[in-house]
Amino acid sequence: MKIKYNKNNGTYTIYSNKKSFKILQLTDIHLGGSIISKEDDKLALKTVTELINYAKPDFIIITGDLAISTTFLTKLNINKKIITKFANLLKEFNIPWAYTYGNHDTDFYSKKDIQKLDYLYKSLSYINGGMLLYPYTKPLITGRCNQIIEIRNNDESLNKVLYLIDSNSYLNRKLWEYDYIHDDQVAWYESTLKEYQKENSQIESMIFTHIPLREYLTALELYENQNNDVKYFFGENNEHIFGRVCCSNHPSKLFDTCKKLGSTKWIFCGHDHYNNMSLEYQGIRLTYGMSIDYHTMPNIRKHIDQRGATLITIENNVDIKQIPYKIIKENK
Repeated sequence: MKIKYNKNNGTYTIYSNKKSFKILQLTDIHLGGSIISKEDDKLALKTVTELINYAKPDFIIITGDLAISTTFLTKLNINKKIITKFANLLKEFNIPWAYTYGNHDTDFYSKKDIQKLDYLYKSLSYINGGMLLYPYTKPLITGRCNQIIEIRNNDESLNKVLYLIDSNSYLNRKLWEYDYIHDDQVAWYESTLKEYQKENSQIESMIFTHIPLREYLTALELYENQNNDVKYFFGENNEHIFGRVCCSNHPSKLFDTCKKLGSTKWIFCGHDHYNNMSLEYQGIRLTYGMSIDYHTMPNIRKHIDQRGATLITIENNVDIKQIPYKIIKENK
């Protein structure tokens, strides 16, 4: 596998000659890096290690909340060490990885540290000898990091386009009032995808983000009402503390734009630690990743059914499967 970086637009290209290309989605790892979270961090890193060993992916995408930066739990200057430790773990595996920000990575309590966190990820990037495909050049739009990763065959033909889109954090700096994917981000997605469609009119693309779109809630409600417009694949939605689906109250134009362009058939998110359902709605499959978190939600260390990862295999078709961590533990 070969990787190239385009410094002009910040796009990474992964070249693969393998028959199948496997992406492992990890989400909501919530590393704290403090004395309080020390044991939980060990469990999270152990879980990540075992999931990688089991899945043997070619590429890893983390859909937000790798760390938790709220001052009442930890500060960025504390969890730099744990983020670096995580990056070094993936470097030992020699597996490239990418990352989209979650709401807790730069909570507004720690907003002064956003630039420092950006600098940290750049220092751990592929450009500087790491395995993190983090761009130095970013589009001048809303969000901390929006980027494109191309998967190409060795003959340069385009296989898939992966969009990592920042769902942002909080609106008006109000806790639990979640932000959304803004119009300028959607316009960037549309304009860049149209360029890819000039190269290959049938190109398929995927979106990875953190906070679920409002269509996740719509699809869930229709599914529960046995509506035939929704197709169920797997998983359960058991979120209950802050709402069934913790999406923004502000609708984004992204889903309708995806339908209009016809390229994006898969959207992956995290954020809701007890939700891991995969539903197809209006031709687009909406999938929650299984969370890792041992630390943030009340008593979540004791719970296991929701914990795991999602394996996306790109071959002739796209296959999506859950890897529940409890299966790995039971087979040890």
